[in-house]
Amino acid sequence: MPTVADFMLERLTEWGVHRVYGYPGDGINGFLGAYDRADDDPFFVQARHEEMAAFMACAHAKFTGELGVCTATSGPGAAHLINGLYDAKLDHQPVLAIVGQQKRMTVGAHYQQEVDLQTLFRDPAGFVSTVMEPENARVVLDRAIKSALTERRPAVVIVPDDVQEAEYSDPPRKHGGVFSSIGWNKPHIVPDESLIKQAADVLNAGERVAILIGQGAAKASRQVERAADLLGAGVAKALLGKDALPDTLPFVTGGIGLLGTEPSHKMVMGCDTLFMIGTSFPYAEWLPPEGQAKCVEIDIDGKMIGVRYPNDVSLVGDAADTLDALLPLLEHKEDRSWRRSIEEEVATWWRVLDDRAHQSADPVNPQLVFHEFDSRAPGNMITTSDSGSATNWWARHVHAREGQQFSLSGTLATMLPGVPYAIGAKFAYPDRPVIAFAGDGAFSMLGMNELLTVKRYQEQLTAQNPTLVFAVLVNEDLNQVSFEQRALGGDPINEATQKVPYVPAAEFAKLLGFEGIKVERPEDVGPAWDRALAADGPVVLEFVTDPTVPPLPPHVKPEQLKKTTKAVLSGDPEGVQLATKGVKGKLAEVKEHVPGLRGS
Repeated sequence: MPTVADFMLERLTEWGVHRVYGYPGDGINGFLGAYDRADDDPFFVQARHEEMAAFMACAHAKFTGELGVCTATSGPGAAHLINGLYDAKLDHQPVLAIVGQQKRMTVGAHYQQEVDLQTLFRDPAGFVSTVMEPENARVVLDRAIKSALTERRPAVVIVPDDVQEAEYSDPPRKHGGVFSSIGWNKPHIVPDESLIKQAADVLNAGERVAILIGQGAAKASRQVERAADLLGAGVAKALLGKDALPDTLPFVTGGIGLLGTEPSHKMVMGCDTLFMIGTSFPYAEWLPPEGQAKCVEIDIDGKMIGVRYPNDVSLVGDAADTLDALLPLLEHKEDRSWRRSIEEEVATWWRVLDDRAHQSADPVNPQLVFHEFDSRAPGNMITTSDSGSATNWWARHVHAREGQQFSLSGTLATMLPGVPYAIGAKFAYPDRPVIAFAGDGAFSMLGMNELLTVKRYQEQLTAQNPTLVFAVLVNEDLNQVSFEQRALGGDPINEATQKVPYVPAAEFAKLLGFEGIKVERPEDVGPAWDRALAADGPVVLEFVTDPTVPPLPPHVKPEQLKKTTKAVLSGDPEGVQLATKGVKGKLAEVKEHVPGLRGS
């Protein structure tokens, strides 16, 4: 007879789940035996750490739109899942975690590895429940999956040891017995017609409309493009919405905020009407001053509507469905001067980035790494980034093209997901090229460990398409934090906290039988990318980059300039290089905005 664990794995496959990421432990022994009996459906992917397993499950959800599933043993294994589950919660991804617990008779006895899992998971997960009897395994699992998909956040199912191994039976048909079924569909949510009309009136009245989109607009790219055309607007993107609309469209201004672009900043700060679609971009200092712009917002989550900028019209609904209802009411703006000014700024910005990428550095300008990759990026690639200074260049220098997918830890902005996201993406789409970017801090923290996971499943990951590249920017500095110390705290770099040991990333790759390429000269960057993208297996590209190339924001605020100057004058050991490269970066902007100076 099947055990509860057998039943639950079979139920997962009936829900369409065929892969679970995790790490074994005796708290899930009942499931480990069930995986063996399940004949690899669902397939158990053994990550090197539970946190990375949770990131892989989150990546699966992000790149496929399906439920991602991870698992861990009781106690410490369950605790290790937390960071990855918070990543899924804050980026609104459906992830299911199945975790073990001590036997029912033991709970409350202060037993070994006994942790209050209900309390532990209460914040990151929307649904947390324990399977108390074999008869309620069905409804708990079904409700967890439905909750994760509906709420777009993690759900956790806790299964005590003895319940996992108990013989499964359906619930009894008597008082207290609950019968559940498989099945869920995404609802179509559209606001009232009166609100749609009010929104159209506001947008039609605007003379300088700016559109800001996030990942919530990813399934509405056609509608967003049409709205921008009718309104004569440009479109800026929050970082999680990088692939929601191609950067190849001339009116797409790119990212917004500290990691954003000058065209986005100028457009948003100059608009009289702001149209926000599927974004919870949180930084008020990068949005228009309150009262400057009228605002219409579309968001499927009513809890998040109107909490970033004061709305004139709040449209709670699905982005695509709501835009379909709105588009027939929008009027084509005959005056295209605002749109032309946006497109001119976008064209200038790409020239600025080209100039900056080719400025000298010691030894390699990190911007050049991304600039050379951009011209070679495969058309159907998936690319991921870790959190750090590399994120600046990934956000700005790499065009998002139609058919490509991009993601990172957007709201939690945690270190580590770059590598496991790439692995999760490659498992989901083994026929597509996948490229990950990470700094040496994140790579040495846990990222390099997951190359062992790649080694273990190499044939499965690369048989259909061999391209799996991990680009590591090595500068022996926790670079983003170092710059934030200067710009936000006014302090010089603290080498005791900021410097990290050298990571021989390419040599480590070679130990695993992968191709490892170390790049220390700017002229070798492009050829290294050619070699990596043409390789017949996994590749680690180690770029030795200059830590003093500053990730200049689109607008240097006076307070940031004041604090950075203070840090430099306070004896920052890299102060001269920072100042020199910062001035050169800003001069590239000035030159490209003055026609007579271009190319000089």
